[in-house]
Amino acid sequence: MIKMHEVDLSKYKLRTDLITENISNYKQYQKEVEIYKNIKIETINLDDKTAKSINKKKGIYKTIYFEDATDEENFNTLLEASTKAIKDLINKIKIKDDYSCLVVGLGNRKATPDALGPLTVDSIKITREIVELGFSLDNKYRIISSLVPGVMGTTGIETKEIIEGVIEKIKPDFLIVIDALAASNLERINKTIQLTDTGIHPGSGLLNNRHEISKETLGVPVIAIGIPTVVDATTIVSNTINYLFRHFSYEKENIDNQKVKLIPPSSRNYKEYDKTLNKEERKEIMGLIGNLEDNQIKSLIAEVLTPLGYNLLVTPKEIDFVISKLSSLLAKAINKSLELN
Repeated sequence: MIKMHEVDLSKYKLRTDLITENISNYKQYQKEVEIYKNIKIETINLDDKTAKSINKKKGIYKTIYFEDATDEENFNTLLEASTKAIKDLINKIKIKDDYSCLVVGLGNRKATPDALGPLTVDSIKITREIVELGFSLDNKYRIISSLVPGVMGTTGIETKEIIEGVIEKIKPDFLIVIDALAASNLERINKTIQLTDTGIHPGSGLLNNRHEISKETLGVPVIAIGIPTVVDATTIVSNTINYLFRHFSYEKENIDNQKVKLIPPSSRNYKEYDKTLNKEERKEIMGLIGNLEDNQIKSLIAEVLTPLGYNLLVTPKEIDFVISKLSSLLAKAINKSLELN
């Protein structure tokens, strides 16, 4: 007789920075959805109660969903939507036209998936040096400065400490912080932009928390902007199991569909197909694992892979090209958002 092993699922956390993934199983929250051309912008105002229940901070979270940013038409549409979302957040937290801004690029320039922040800052329009030289700015521009503090592994200095020192010296009125994020869903990688007024915990999605960078810790408003660029092996395996169930459900539903039969199995796209197998069918295919909920499957896989050191972080093979495009996109959106009307 096989003795069942009871898995303690509570000790395994999702590797994700995205509010949309943290809150997906929580029904009592308010969200606004806006469609800008073919881009979806979702706004969540997180109250104290909901924030505590999902271990997030109270505040405004904006999520921009897109499919592709690499061709010119999609890039320009996404640029307009991103600029609109950043401007809207700036207005909602009452950032005045005469406020100066420090733009901070978090991450490691030498690791491509983590280089989003530094590469974005490279293309930010800096204006503070003009004022420091004694000249006046055009009415179109704020006073803007930038900082790339590096990572603690190479500097030996906590990121928050570096930013605090710069704030004490140049006294910006607010910060925009850019960082690469982690996701717990393959569909979000390089296809989601998250903006929030709650600040950021660098490395939190990788369960490698550094000190919080926020209004509460630095004394000035902080807008955090991020794009998920990595997932862990647990996510890939659990998502694959999920897609497996959807695949069998799709094949079962279309078993007599002659049009589908003409399409080679390798070319059938059921990405938008949201049906899955029932519990009995899942159990028939996957045995005991078929009885588990999605979050339980993910936690079980983490329990198996983590002690072996195989819960690797993975990024798409075309990450160099995509990061170049996305950092350019964010830089242009931030530059346009910081311009004064």
